[in-house]
Amino acid sequence: MNIDQLIAMGPVALALCASLFTWFMTALGAALVFFFKDINQKILNGMLGFASGVMIAASFFSLLAPAIELSEDLNMIPWVVVAIGFLAGAVFLWISDHLIPHMHFQDNSNHIEGVPTKLKRSILLVFSITLHNIPEGLAVGVAFGLLAQNASPAELIAAFTVALGIGIQNFPEGAAVSIPLRKEGLSRTKAFLYGQASGLVEPVSAILGAFLVTAIRPILPYALAFAAGAMIYVVTEELIPESQSGGHEATHFSTMGCIVGFVIMMILDVALG
Repeated sequence: MNIDQLIAMGPVALALCASLFTWFMTALGAALVFFFKDINQKILNGMLGFASGVMIAASFFSLLAPAIELSEDLNMIPWVVVAIGFLAGAVFLWISDHLIPHMHFQDNSNHIEGVPTKLKRSILLVFSITLHNIPEGLAVGVAFGLLAQNASPAELIAAFTVALGIGIQNFPEGAAVSIPLRKEGLSRTKAFLYGQASGLVEPVSAILGAFLVTAIRPILPYALAFAAGAMIYVVTEELIPESQSGGHEATHFSTMGCIVGFVIMMILDVALG
């Protein structure tokens, strides 16, 4: 299948295929639970830091920068569009964070965030990661939604680059879910199933994002900024704080992981996008 045939599939179908890849990478990472029962805190910090770095780089190079450029092409005021979209994405995740019941892996106090619930701790832990994956799916969806504005090989490659970057960071993130769940007392099979399930929201949100920006094209620059705001909220609210556990020495792994993740995503976007 050549590039023209891929473009002919349309943004929604392409977003679905790409987000299934990102989910597969989550499942692949979660499968490490069959080989490891525990995970070193420093390694876990590095994984979460790596995911943070990828998401930060993707937020700017793959989402905010195209949103600014597209706003200019549509004769909009770029800083207004980006500011509105970015803030809306952050507020959306803030509301979701306060509504969806969840619990953090690094919080040993058993504190439940969101609405009161009697769900098991293991389910609440999975919900916390599922929240992370909503903006990642949206990012993939709106990236392919750009094809509705400019169906070119360059835009297609740029969209696949976003999916590739998200997929790369989903691999360690999948392991960072399933292995701690194994430590919580779940069987290896259940830990894997719960771990991969945290990524199932990505195809759903990717399809939704691609469909909306395809159906209502003027919202595309807002949608790009929206996804960026949601991802940065996740990074600052969840990933970075959770990667800072285990003392000062362990946080070095988080910092270096973040830097490496940022550089890899930046290279992918600049070189391929």
